[in-house]
Amino acid sequence: MNDWIKAKIVGKHQWAEGLHSLQFEAPIADFVAGQYIKVALDIEGERVGRPYSLVNAPQDRPLEIYFNEVPEGPLTPPLSALNPGDEVWLTSTASGIFTLETVEPADNLWMLGTGTGLGVYLSILRSPDPWERFNRVVLVHGVRQGADLAYAETLKEIASRHGDRFLFIPAVSRETREGALAGRITDLLTDGQLETRAGLRIDPATSHVMLCGNSAMIKDAKVILEERGLARHRRHAPGQYTTEQYH
Repeated sequence: MNDWIKAKIVGKHQWAEGLHSLQFEAPIADFVAGQYIKVALDIEGERVGRPYSLVNAPQDRPLEIYFNEVPEGPLTPPLSALNPGDEVWLTSTASGIFTLETVEPADNLWMLGTGTGLGVYLSILRSPDPWERFNRVVLVHGVRQGADLAYAETLKEIASRHGDRFLFIPAVSRETREGALAGRITDLLTDGQLETRAGLRIDPATSHVMLCGNSAMIKDAKVILEERGLARHRRHAPGQYTTEQYH
């Protein structure tokens, strides 16, 4: 049974059509970068909750989530309509193993994400974990339209803090966007464009890859990575790629 606590909304932002972030004040337990909480509303006598990765680093407040509004969904339309001062329910403890706690250090960390999968990486990147375990970090954010590329200022801050150790690669699949690669992440992985842009190879001897976002992307990327000799990372069986699948 979930241990629910009340949270007050203290901030909101709409990044693009259907793309929102909400900030909360709530006394949740300490968490590890990469974990998620459940957010819920009482709708027609039923508590409807869904998992959302935390965007803020563990040491930062307020709490923040980044989500896509699903018009036919039961939760996200009323969630996106809330304003500062409104209240929601949160689980008091974060969950999930999409973290770097048990990942072996390597030369390069690749973070491949689509859509709102970006959010969890922002939490990890603003923690000490990746910078203590890897020499270089490459974040790839895949979206359909250029307008869906969010958190530009946050990414600039991360880049300014870590210099040449950090590289951000946007990928836009349905239109041409200056500075972005054109196509889906899996296609760019297959044809080598991602590695060419980064100037690095994804190799089991030197790399760890994290996958978050669209389930089809994760499924296809796993096949590509395993063909290259990378194995899925498990807590008791270290590997070279990690996936987030809590939906």
